[in-house]
Amino acid sequence: MRQRPKPSQNRKRNEGGKLIPALLCNVLGTLLILSVIAMMLPSLVPQLMGYRVYNVVSGSMEPAIPVGSMIFVRPTEAEEIREGDVIAFYRHGVVVTHRVLDNKKISRQFVTKGDANELADMESIAYADLLGRVDHHIPMLGDITAHITTPIGKIYLFAIILCGLLFNILASRLRDA
Repeated sequence: MRQRPKPSQNRKRNEGGKLIPALLCNVLGTLLILSVIAMMLPSLVPQLMGYRVYNVVSGSMEPAIPVGSMIFVRPTEAEEIREGDVIAFYRHGVVVTHRVLDNKKISRQFVTKGDANELADMESIAYADLLGRVDHHIPMLGDITAHITTPIGKIYLFAIILCGLLFNILASRLRDA
């Protein structure tokens, strides 16, 4: 006479068949959500630490700072800027990043030059136009951030988060079924 398996044994067999897909859905959903968070951290965390974050769009500072880099600018007193520092400043409403050749403290102006340029900038930079000193840069990160902050980029990020949430909901349903 054969014994019938106990109901608890059948349940374990069924749960084992659902456990792996549920685990995979949960892991995939969590990874999608974490990837969006990871994409946003390089621009958000520095701002919380007092930096201003900008994207480099011209090659005037190459090779030191390549086009597409994200630069981290710390607000700095103009008097603290030294020859050789890379600064960010406003010129005609645009943020520019160049190296300081001379800090003229008496006239309260900087003489600057892009590393890739042959000559110094024609116009001196007034202290009032200084944003700060460039402390760090990360190549290519500026381009990535520029793409994900466009309207279509934000839609993609929202869709990725939504997919991550749906995978986690599916994982929960698979475990409960």
